[in-house]
Amino acid sequence: MDRSLRAARVATYVYFVLYGTLLGTWVVNIPAIEERVGISHAALGGLLVVLGLGAFVGMQVAGPLTDRLGTRVVVPVGGVLCGTTLFLPGLAHDPWTLAAALLVFGLCNGCLDVSMNAHAVHVEKAYGRPVMSGFHATFSVGGVLAALAGAGTADAGLNPAAAMAAMGAVGVVVALAAARALLPSAPTAEDPASVRETGTSPAAGGRGTTGRVWLLAVLALMVMLCEGAANDWSALHLKDVMGASTGTAAFAYGTFAAAMTVGRLLADPFAARFGSPAILRRGAALAAVGITLVVLGPWMWAVFTGWALFGLGLSGCVPQLFSAAGHVDPSAAGANVSRVAGLGYVGMLAGPAVIGWLTHLVALNHAFVLLILLCVTTAVGARVLRTGPGLVRRARTETETETAADHPRQCEMAAGNQ
Repeated sequence: MDRSLRAARVATYVYFVLYGTLLGTWVVNIPAIEERVGISHAALGGLLVVLGLGAFVGMQVAGPLTDRLGTRVVVPVGGVLCGTTLFLPGLAHDPWTLAAALLVFGLCNGCLDVSMNAHAVHVEKAYGRPVMSGFHATFSVGGVLAALAGAGTADAGLNPAAAMAAMGAVGVVVALAAARALLPSAPTAEDPASVRETGTSPAAGGRGTTGRVWLLAVLALMVMLCEGAANDWSALHLKDVMGASTGTAAFAYGTFAAAMTVGRLLADPFAARFGSPAILRRGAALAAVGITLVVLGPWMWAVFTGWALFGLGLSGCVPQLFSAAGHVDPSAAGANVSRVAGLGYVGMLAGPAVIGWLTHLVALNHAFVLLILLCVTTAVGARVLRTGPGLVRRARTETETETAADHPRQCEMAAGNQ
């Protein structure tokens, strides 16, 4: 494997960890900022929508820019912008200044999110085998680092603005240091090798491609709506429906998150063996089984098992959708990933609200029936992914070539033994 390609893969891991760390730094400082600004939980929920709106706009702007300027330019710029704007929410003194700070921070987050995923698509294409899920798994590592750093700065007595500024400065240094290892340009759809590996053609940028990308975006919306619902309602379900204590209920989300991280670490080898459509189909089906167990499970252990299966099933879905969007037309990977990521982000934000609205009509566990339907629909729609088998074919071809090259040598050794 070419050394520069290995370096590009490592740099992509670095940016995913960086993104998780910067976003996690904001999350761990939310309680202190909420107290400083003097707002209620309900008002904070509305302001988080502003953060999501900024991220959505940033994604749509960054996608075409990534295709035009290249990931080596946009990814480090996105990292630097995230680092330099991270401290802004810590300076807010009223709801209006906090809204403005979150809007700016969200814009920068969307820029880094789409550009680094586009670069991950290019790295995966160069490797010729699935590696996207591993990148998404390291995002969770960043969240862990942010939690540890947040605990350390709190013990040191730093206020949120100072702590976030320090972490942002580190982020800027990391973003600039990793930039040199990024791939210089994206593969083009006209490249014959690109056509063979992805199953796309030089005409991939036509109307059919656009329709397929939007189908992928709808699937991403459904999957990420399920993720968002689990993030916000898993602990409440265990507490309100199963009667668990607050401490025990917290383990519901922990079980879901841990299973999702493990699943993403394991998804790439399975995608290489069976193809991306199989990962999406089987993963969504497993998630449907898991959330059904949550809805119907009469015992605590059954509900915990359900949340674990739900997280494990969903774990590989979003990386495969992002990867497929980028491979449809490599020359427009940024724009296509921005569409899928943007609509998926809408689902992530809408999930908690939709479930909350349904709880006015039915019990919380019955509201989760919607998640079962979404998972089943995703499993049925998995055939939209047509790029995964191309990577599988190349990986298998390389293995067969190595085996064929070794075959004459094995025959000579066998003849000698005889």
